[in-house]
Amino acid sequence: MSQRHEADDLAAFKAAVDGATPLRPANRISFELPKPNPRPRQRELDEAAAINESLHSPLDIEDLLAICDTDSFLRSGLPRTVLRDLRRGRWSIQRHIDLHGFNRHQAHAEVNLFLAEAQRAGKRCVRIVHGRGHGSPGREGILRQLVKGWLARRQDVLAFCHAPPCDGGDGALWVLLKARTIA
Repeated sequence: MSQRHEADDLAAFKAAVDGATPLRPANRISFELPKPNPRPRQRELDEAAAINESLHSPLDIEDLLAICDTDSFLRSGLPRTVLRDLRRGRWSIQRHIDLHGFNRHQAHAEVNLFLAEAQRAGKRCVRIVHGRGHGSPGREGILRQLVKGWLARRQDVLAFCHAPPCDGGDGALWVLLKARTIA
């Protein structure tokens, strides 16, 4: 349509409505439909993904039992003293990350990046704050379990355990990493 034709149409419309009185807002009909009740779609997706991860986990049975049996993990073949020393705070925390506010995908990416950077920097002991899940729907910490699974799958993680109450308690993990190999 040409600009001249549009201008003619606009002029005709203005002439047709000239002198018209706008309706009061109370006399107008609302075409807005009521909004549907919210569905926790992200929680449903997170739960389905967590189930999928647990079903297709490349962990061996000893690692799975170690994660499910307690809130700590020790790579098979290592002496139990490694985990005991970690629990007692023998290792000083050299870096930490807080996952509050992240969804499961963002948290997974952040944990991978954080651990890779800590490893490159030669850090051996780190803290990962995943939260207790009190802000999650159903008050169940999805990240709490997912982070444990992610850590157990990584070959650079030797052990992890929950931090003491003064350092995050059930909402944080202390993680012991392999020493960096210098090539």
